[in-house]
Amino acid sequence: MVFKRRDKRSIGQIVLDSLYPRGGWGRAIHYITHRVRRLPDSPHRIARGIFAGVFVCFTPFFGLHFILAALLARLLQGNLVAALLATLVGNPLTYVPIGVVSLKTGHFLMGTEFDETMETTLLGKFAGAGADLWDNLLAVFTKADADWAKLSQFYHEVFLPYLVGGIGPGLIAGIAAYHLGMPLIAVYQHRRKGRLKQKLAGLRKPAAKAEDRR
Repeated sequence: MVFKRRDKRSIGQIVLDSLYPRGGWGRAIHYITHRVRRLPDSPHRIARGIFAGVFVCFTPFFGLHFILAALLARLLQGNLVAALLATLVGNPLTYVPIGVVSLKTGHFLMGTEFDETMETTLLGKFAGAGADLWDNLLAVFTKADADWAKLSQFYHEVFLPYLVGGIGPGLIAGIAAYHLGMPLIAVYQHRRKGRLKQKLAGLRKPAAKAEDRR
């Protein structure tokens, strides 16, 4: 296979690389921007894809960002690959500030209070919601009673405020990425076309001279 890795990674290495790439996040960001600029599409379509990818990073649908970015890019007629690459804006270094901003904004808009101590128990609430889902799934096949208390707490204190509050910051970040990315991509593509024309002209000159000698 053309795109198959030569070195097989273990599950632990895959998880570790997702948390901190081998070359560091600086190199990863450089690679992503390089790939986005070289996409064979118009700057407008690529920028719309970037908007889609950045926007979904502000939603609480963790694990579904790729799918949501692809759907939104399709709806906006944006570049799919650009949308998928842009979801990497959401990473272990940015999820904490994104989450805090979204939660604070959501609680403010909903008229509820954001508990600062919730930052230390946020993972616990995620774990509690997951445990409720698993236990209640087992309860369907056993005599155990279903209990949705932890999932309800997670929904009202984390998920719903995050969902409501992430829309505004997500739109701001997405629009900023769109307006920053589009001119940069246009300039890069223009320069690249110029370099390709120069190379093509350089290749044609020897051929023309050889033709004249004949």
